[in-house]
Amino acid sequence: MLQTFHHDGLRLAFLDRPHPGAHNTPVLLIHGFASSITVNWINPGWFKTLGDAGYRVIAIENRGHGASDKPHSPEDYATDRMAADAAALLDHLGIAQAFVQGYSMGARIASFLALKAPERVTGLALGGLGIHLVDGVGLPLGIAEALERDDPENIIDPTQLMFRTFAEKNRQDLLALAACIRGSRQVLSREEVARITTPTLVSVGTNDPIAGAPEPLAALMPNARAFGIPGRDHNLAVGDRAHRAEVLAFFDGLRNRQAGAG
Repeated sequence: MLQTFHHDGLRLAFLDRPHPGAHNTPVLLIHGFASSITVNWINPGWFKTLGDAGYRVIAIENRGHGASDKPHSPEDYATDRMAADAAALLDHLGIAQAFVQGYSMGARIASFLALKAPERVTGLALGGLGIHLVDGVGLPLGIAEALERDDPENIIDPTQLMFRTFAEKNRQDLLALAACIRGSRQVLSREEVARITTPTLVSVGTNDPIAGAPEPLAALMPNARAFGIPGRDHNLAVGDRAHRAEVLAFFDGLRNRQAGAG
């Protein structure tokens, strides 16, 4: 059952599933563009994978998506504002620190959060976003134009059509998503990425041209490694079994080291 909280004048939805076991380490999940908690995290098995391993699994429904409020102004979708939403959810739940995992746009948001509030993020899993965090400004503006069109049957660009179809399938607010693309076109510089010292896993499908390669991004970060999700494109990489296993092993390793240090 989704719950809601308020931040930055918006009502935002989230899902919080604590684990009854002894560990209950929190993991905050941040979904991708035109997606939702259900599409990105529940249906592909992330809640089950992490929950079965003893984690407290939390997911935010980004502004403009799903059950959250959907402003139509691009300035409402600046990446640092969406990262502040994620931090505000941790505040709302009384959580000082968490592992944070994001996919695609959610990985961009998670990176901004790790840079701006490193004390909140004790482990960072970036999926579906590689070096385009630095040298790309997000999805092409043509996708926003495709979302705004009254005649989608005339969309011929395959990427534009894919996102228009995906958004309609998920019953999203198309104008809010167009504003999101227009407003969230921020990148991090190489110097900023180098300041993210949080242990990080960068996972990208080996057939994904949208994200950019994971290895160059991981090489810029002092405590990161890359993982190529074998044979997967941008959409199919999300819930890939190898992807889930790699992220789980990464988080388990961090949790065990932190427990040993404590």
